[in-house]
Amino acid sequence: MLEITGLNAWYGESHILHGVDFQVQEGEIVTLLGRNGAGKTTTMKSIMGLVPRREGSIRYRGQETIRMPPNAVAKTGIAICPEERGIFASLSVHENLMLPPVIAPGGIDIDEIYTLFPNLKERAGTAQGTKLSGGEQQMLAIARIMRTGAKFLLLDEPTEGIAPVIVQQIGRTIREIKNRGFTVLLVEQNFRFASTVADRHYVMEHGRIIDMIPNAQLASSMDKLHEYLGV
Repeated sequence: MLEITGLNAWYGESHILHGVDFQVQEGEIVTLLGRNGAGKTTTMKSIMGLVPRREGSIRYRGQETIRMPPNAVAKTGIAICPEERGIFASLSVHENLMLPPVIAPGGIDIDEIYTLFPNLKERAGTAQGTKLSGGEQQMLAIARIMRTGAKFLLLDEPTEGIAPVIVQQIGRTIREIKNRGFTVLLVEQNFRFASTVADRHYVMEHGRIIDMIPNAQLASSMDKLHEYLGV
């Protein structure tokens, strides 16, 4: 579904990605693991066209997208949930959910969203976006991109700063997303959480992919993973 080959990316004069190569198959949940500064978020933003200077190849469903602007990338069926969430402060939960355009058929409707995220249903008409808890804001950010009809979801650090009970709910939701036919690329610092949802894990270091670990081999790869992540 996604094939990245020789991806380089720069912010100004800073060369961040150095020949990144990996693939994501349709229906998979794949994580990018690595220390802070490894290039994980830059990879996500590069896929969306949000990094102005990129070289290499990004192919989505066989279509080359590296020269596309972000709005054209979105129309191919890719959506990003950024680490900063992007919730509109002055809008209610329901208004935030209604804001994104539908780019393709097959998005999850409002009733289904409220079934997946009962916390949002309780707060739908009464709470402005930034008056939600951090966990509720994260749920809203994920729910919002699920409405668009995009089938490939980029989730950047969805559990960062979230209470454990909400982390568990987000994990259940990501597994349900997969069951509904979505494909997910996940940036995550918490590899213990990632192990509960993902099929495979790519490890990044200094702007390169240095290893790929199938989830079934994660337990036997702990020593190596601790060395990679410095924990």
